This record gives sequence, C-alpha cells and structure tokens, in this order.
Amino acid sequence: MLHDLRRAVLASALLLAGSQAMAADVVLSPSPGSHWQKLSAEPYKGKQDDIYFVNDNLGFYVNGKGNIFRSADGGKTWKNMLKQPGTYFRAIGMVDSQNGIAGNIGTDYFPGVTDSTPLYETHDGGDHWKAVANLSGPPVKGICAIDVLHEGRDSSRTIIDAAGRVGGPARLLRSTDGGKTWKNIDMTPWLAMITDVKFFDAKHGFIFGGTDADTDKSHGVIVATQDGGAHWTRVYESSRGSELIWKGFFGSRLVGYATLQNYDTNPKVTQRLVIKTTDGGKTWKEIPLVDDKEVMEFGAGFANADVGWIGTNKGGFETHDGGAHWEPVDIGRYVNKFRILPDNRQHFVAFAIGSDVYKYTSEAMPASPTTSGAVHIDKP
Repeated sequence: MLHDLRRAVLASALLLAGSQAMAADVVLSPSPGSHWQKLSAEPYKGKQDDIYFVNDNLGFYVNGKGNIFRSADGGKTWKNMLKQPGTYFRAIGMVDSQNGIAGNIGTDYFPGVTDSTPLYETHDGGDHWKAVANLSGPPVKGICAIDVLHEGRDSSRTIIDAAGRVGGPARLLRSTDGGKTWKNIDMTPWLAMITDVKFFDAKHGFIFGGTDADTDKSHGVIVATQDGGAHWTRVYESSRGSELIWKGFFGSRLVGYATLQNYDTNPKVTQRLVIKTTDGGKTWKEIPLVDDKEVMEFGAGFANADVGWIGTNKGGFETHDGGAHWEPVDIGRYVNKFRILPDNRQHFVAFAIGSDVYKYTSEAMPASPTTSGAVHIDKP
C-alpha cells in the first residue's frame, strides 16, 4: 500500500515536470555522479532565455534570434524547428508532446525585433508554429515568462499563464483550458513590469517584476493572488531603487527563491541579494549571494528546499543549505532559466539555459562546441 502511494505521488510529480515546483513536496535528491554538463547545442552570442522538457527525452529551447529548437533524445542532439528573424522568443511552455506556446518579447525594447505577435502556438509537436489568434482584450506588448500547470491527477485541466513584460506594460494572459481560450488581465494597478509568473493551482500564484517601467526608478516587487488573478497583494518590495525581481522558483510548496537585479551605479553598492520565502510566499527576506558589484543575477532553480542554483553574468552559484552558503559552479554565463525534471526514484535531472545549454545528470553527454566571440548584453 505504501509503495503504491509513493508511486502515485511520484507520478503526479512527473506531470508537473515542466512547472517549477511540485504540488506534493517530494524531496528530490541528485542521482549519484550527477553534475552539470554542457550540451551540444548551437553556439549563441548572447543570453538565451528559456528551455522546457515535456519528459526525459522531448525538450525545446528558444532564443532571441527567433529560433525554436527541439530535442528528442534528452538534449544530446537538437533540431532547429523554426528560424524567424525579427522575433525574440523569450519563453516557452508545452501542454504535452504535441501542444505548446512560445512567447515573444515584442517591439520597442530590443533592437532588431520587428515582430509584435506576443504568443505563438504549436499543435504538432513543434513542427509548425502560428500566432495565437484568439487573444481577448487590448493588445499585449510582449511576453517574458510562461507557466504551465497541470491541475488534477489525470491532467484533465491545464492552466497556462503567460506574462510580460520587462520594461512594461504589465499584462497577464491566462488560459484555464490548455490554450483554447484566453483571459487578458491588466496588471498595471499592482506593478509596472513583469519578468516571471508561477502558480501552484488555479487560484494561488505569484508574479515577479518591478514597480516602475524605468529601471532607475524601479523597486523589485512580488505580488500574490488567492483568487486566480482577480485580486493581488504585494508581498515583497525592495527598499532600494534601481532594482527588479528577475526570476522566481519554488523548491517546495513553502520554500521559494527569487533573483534581485540591481542597476545602482553607486560604487559602494556591491552586495548582491537573493529573496527567500519559507512560508509559501506570504513573507520574503533578503539573503546575501555575493559581494561583487559586477555580478548581475538572472535565473533561479531549486531541486528541493535547500539545493539550488543561481545564474549570473559571471557564471553560476550553487547552494546545498538553503542559501546560507554559495559556491561558484560551472553552468556557463547568463543562465536565465532552470527546469527540474523528477524521475520515478525521487531523483531528478535538470536543464539550464543561458549563453549555452547545460544538463545536470549522471549520464555522459556528447561533447559540445565552444561559443565563439564575446557575450554582450545590453538589456536584461
């Protein structure tokens, strides 16, 4: 009986592989010999933004050159499924092996972006992509984050939240039927720009971002809802200007982390901070990451409440004690997104995307090419 119950819990966790945290707090641990390995992905001069694995084998990643790549072998090899110059793909999420969406940051933020379509969808496993045509409400400028939540043990209902954008304006596109219909929610009463979104269930979720579209005036902010997005409450705001929350990640239902970007030009402002909650997001505290003014934080990823990683422009940081201590780790620069995939043995594999694509696994992966040229990031 206990064995069957454990298998059921783990099976439920696997349905949430594309999400950031599990509904049930299965404590995941690394498989023996697991370590970060650089994958044989196409070299890229810049920060790539999102990666998503449907299962152990099938995965996708996107970048700012309008590319969508697909792997059918757990990241060993990748195939370019779409090359669309002028589109800046910032986020991707899959409902299942056939159906998914990809978000474009939109125009008037990055140079060279000419595509104003916020969302694309596929219904044939990524072979073809088309603009989502049934978006209600005012035009959405762009998308920075996508959260896919399978609600129910049999994934009978899939909730998708697509939010953006950095630099504003702040809007949330919400679908409670796997992308068939969408609700367009104006988030400007609560924050000015959105950089990440995370829901635990249909009602309870968080949005991360900044209080002002002007980074120099912005404070990092996290807002929470308990009614599916009808009302929001500010649960964290940084006390300093020139800051914004970049990415959030829950290693368990109660313990979560978020990266805080700081743009203060004062040479004395050197401490870089991570935001942490231990009560499910009701309250947040700031914990130190590193005392180095040159560090800019990006992605956050946690396998459980204590073990996780932070991506920065100078490389990765790793903790095994809930952020009390951090050590450098080789995951490349500018890691913007982490994805954790539980297995059926209470272990996990993980993926990280930035300048390069990495996999945390005990399996030997093929040798990867070296990215040539300097990486230059004008904007986050």
